[in-house]
Formats: sequence, C-alpha cells, structure tokens
Amino acid sequence: MAEKLRYRPNVTVACIIEAEQRFLMVEELINGEQKFNQPAGHLEANESLITACEREILEETGLNLSPAALVRIDQFSASAELAFLRFTFCCSLEHVMAASPLDQDILAAHWFTFEEILARKSALRSPLVLDTIEAYLRGERIPLKSLNSAFLTLAP
Repeated sequence: MAEKLRYRPNVTVACIIEAEQRFLMVEELINGEQKFNQPAGHLEANESLITACEREILEETGLNLSPAALVRIDQFSASAELAFLRFTFCCSLEHVMAASPLDQDILAAHWFTFEEILARKSALRSPLVLDTIEAYLRGERIPLKSLNSAFLTLAP
C-alpha cells in the first residue's frame, strides 16, 4: 500500500492596514499579470506569526508597523497541489503614511478606498483579499494573545 503524502499547506501572514477609510495595498506582477494584495508573505523558520507580519509590512511597504489584532485564519487551496494557511492581521493608523516598498518584487504601494478595491476585484491576488477586508469592516477581531510563540525555540 502506497504511503499517503502528508498535507503541508504554506503558512502565510497578511496585514490589513487602514487609515482615513483607505487600505494600503501592494501591487506586484504574478506570471506577468498585475495583482493587488495586502502586505503579505510566508512564515520563515524560527519566526513568530507576529514577527513575520511585521517583517512583511516593512519589506513590502517600508513602514515599521505592528499588528493590533488578528482578523481571521483561513485555509485556502489555490490548486490541488498548492494550499495555504493564512493568518490575516490588522492595524489602523490615524493618517495615511507614505509607503515605499523595499522588496524589489513589489511594484508600488497604494492607498485605496473599499470601492477602489472592489473595482479591482479581478486583479486581487486571491479571494481572501476582499473577504478579509469585509471581515475587518464587520469588526471581526481575535486578540493577539491568542497566538502563543513561547515554545518557538524549544527544539535544538
């Protein structure tokens, strides 16, 4: 009997950043197509989810921000072979701040209204982008203390 392959979804983080009723989105080219996403990326070894979120925000926007809450955890399958476990965080700022991506794969960072994001629905990186913003607007929040990384470095 053949051994069943273990399910290993990619763990990613994303952050909804809101100021003055606008959302900070990053623009990138994916397979030659213009796509928009929240600042987001993969969890790296020996990194907490919150630290990963802070790092991705810095890399993709040039802003030094920390998430205030977790909006949602999603399981998402992009294909039969590609799955994700996505932790979407949020933070809100008093004012829009100039963003300057450090990551060369990010073409630009834009502050869009919800309506402007809706108008770009077909160019969003995944359906989770709009879905998590809607959850944020409904007030969905999970306290950061729900995430425990105290045992992150127990292994030798």
